[in-house]
Amino acid sequence: MTGRWEFWIDRGGTFTDVVGRDPGGRLITRKLLSHDPGRYRDAAVAGIRLLLGLGPRDPVPADRVAGVKMGTTVATNALLERRGEPTVLVITEGFRDALRIAYQNRPRLFDRRILLPEAVYDRVIEVPERTDARGEVVKPLDRTVVAERL
Repeated sequence: MTGRWEFWIDRGGTFTDVVGRDPGGRLITRKLLSHDPGRYRDAAVAGIRLLLGLGPRDPVPADRVAGVKMGTTVATNALLERRGEPTVLVITEGFRDALRIAYQNRPRLFDRRILLPEAVYDRVIEVPERTDARGEVVKPLDRTVVAERL
């Protein structure tokens, strides 16, 4: 163990679940209302404070936290239900259609009319950069071009 806490959080529409592993390796869980403005501004931070034994307005000391991993069913559901803010896919040049093409696994291989699901993004911006299969930078990201395209 690192001597510090680790946190895993799932923010849902109704509840936020917080799992913390204390420096001794013990797992502790809490469930908070995702929206409770009379008690806290942010359920995830409130859950971390609760597990660390801090007051509702105390700062979270970074030296006590090894990491926080957070997922949100709110965002996932918004994508699946096609609601929320418009989104942009920012992707390496030449890969504009990668998500559209996907794996090409079709249950009905010989269908002449293939119906693709609607994309979850509204626009695609291709950016100049490239990494190889090992994650090594082949072409560094040109931030100026990215800023212009965004």
